Amino acid sequence: MKFFIPAAKDAKEAEEVYEAVAKFNNAPISVRRICALAWKHNGMLMSCEVGGEAPSYYGTHDEPVVAILDCGNLYKVCTTNRGVIRGEAILVGKGNGSISTYFE
Repeated sequence: MKFFIPAAKDAKEAEEVYEAVAKFNNAPISVRRICALAWKHNGMLMSCEVGGEAPSYYGTHDEPVVAILDCGNLYKVCTTNRGVIRGEAILVGKGNGSISTYFE
């Protein structure tokens, strides 16, 4: 799958949004972009992908996942109100069965 940001009108806007989200979350701007993530939390299997919804456990309702950022020892899953225009992203620790899938 080719890199995209939900609702971005073109590749240039997608790149601008990605960079702004990374900056807001104090995350490095990565050349390799994550499109999907699976992990365990409190014994439950969780997963999400860019453009889809975050697990309902996190209370984000129908907000799309805008970006999944690799921040070294953890991932930040960003939705509109959790890491994009306000709030803290969903924090996912690396290890413990986390598996990331990258865009082409």
